Amino acid sequence: MSSELRNFLSLSYDELEQLNLEAKEQRKNRVAAHKIQEERIKYLADEKRIKAVTVLFSDLEGRLHMLDYDKKFLIKSWDNLTFDGSSIRGFTAQRESDLRLSMDWSAFYWGPADVFGSGKVLVFGQVIDKDGSPYSADIRGALKGFAEKLYEKEKYTLNAANEIEGFLFKGADAERAYYETQKFEYVNTGGYYHSLPGDPLRTFIDTTAEVQRAMGFQNEKDHPEVAPSQFEINYGYGEVVAAADQIQLYKLICRQVATKMGFTASFLPKPVVGVNGNGMHTNVSISKGGKNLFWDAKGEEKLSKLGWAFLDRILTHGNDICLLLNPSVNAYRRLDPHFEAPNQLKASPVDRGSMIRIPIGNEKSMRVEVRSVAPDANPYMVMYSVFKTGLEGDTSKIKNLRQAQRYLPDNIYDALANFRKADWTTKLLGEDVKARYGDLKQASADRCSRLLGTFVKVPEVQYHHEVYNQFLWNLF
Repeated sequence: MSSELRNFLSLSYDELEQLNLEAKEQRKNRVAAHKIQEERIKYLADEKRIKAVTVLFSDLEGRLHMLDYDKKFLIKSWDNLTFDGSSIRGFTAQRESDLRLSMDWSAFYWGPADVFGSGKVLVFGQVIDKDGSPYSADIRGALKGFAEKLYEKEKYTLNAANEIEGFLFKGADAERAYYETQKFEYVNTGGYYHSLPGDPLRTFIDTTAEVQRAMGFQNEKDHPEVAPSQFEINYGYGEVVAAADQIQLYKLICRQVATKMGFTASFLPKPVVGVNGNGMHTNVSISKGGKNLFWDAKGEEKLSKLGWAFLDRILTHGNDICLLLNPSVNAYRRLDPHFEAPNQLKASPVDRGSMIRIPIGNEKSMRVEVRSVAPDANPYMVMYSVFKTGLEGDTSKIKNLRQAQRYLPDNIYDALANFRKADWTTKLLGEDVKARYGDLKQASADRCSRLLGTFVKVPEVQYHHEVYNQFLWNLF
């Protein structure tokens, strides 16, 4: 069909940035949900150039799912959008397959037409059970409910910023073709901070950064990372649910841009043995009335008593929640002390082998950095487990938080055992969701070699939850 007959929404990057920043400000200022809902529905009705709305949600493992709804249908039926939950790993059994999606109208994004297609907008949804309550396996809903209750009760705002590393490999389908090639090919071997203007890695980083900027990410810096063909594109912090949403969008944007260039953006924690792996350092803080509660000018390392208690609880439960922060067989290759692995259950302002780092900060920026998080973790699960553990977990009142008393597991089987036997993970997720998550991770582990060995095995990639192959999984 001739494109001349179509009149679909296609905005300049400057226009997109303005719209996304306005929406971001509404979300930050906690504009009433019903007001944003009215505004968005009116916008969709008035903007004739929009043909469809892409609704995004995540499964229990953190894989992003997308459904396109015709705009006119969505305007009429936005409060009754049903889908088959039995087809989503970790969701319902076949006998209870009907679930609904509820629009989180504050999480509304305009995407560049040259990346996402013209005539579309994106909005995050929440999964709703038959009885109208939030669905227990939708961790985004659990995180949002937790954050909202804390704000209502304590006026706490939970803040997070993530540094997400990835690799750019040759070929548009490098991960799924790994069983044939058994190798990943670099597009650049320059290394840390080094990439010549116009080379493939620099072009990828520049293009991705432009898309992020247009979508209101408020970028900070971007650069090649330590390993060959590795990248990191940093952006500003946000309220915890918005921050987790941005992780999902960041990975989606990277993959989309890479595919259009004929490459693969990979967030496997350790796709290549012998070089640094991918991390997702998670910087967190808590504020109240605009004041950073982790800052204390007179505190040790300028961190407040609340901040020290927060990281004490995370270290206490570090082994319990390790599987939530490192959810794949491949993730345990990254927890290797030879490559600055954050596998020591301690806190330090300087030692990068510590699970938690205390970066230099000031009244605005003081935070704690959880370094042991892998980029293939469910971002909502990461935020939920870190904040809930840091605020409500047990504390062992560790005498010397700077000295490693214990280490994180070096394989998924030990992490699974810790996760299953811990009372805290039952309190965190509930028995049902905990069992579902454990079973999914067990299934992945059992399809891989128990011993990691010295090279990345085919099943380690082939059965990875982010290299999802529905046909393949359905054979088991």
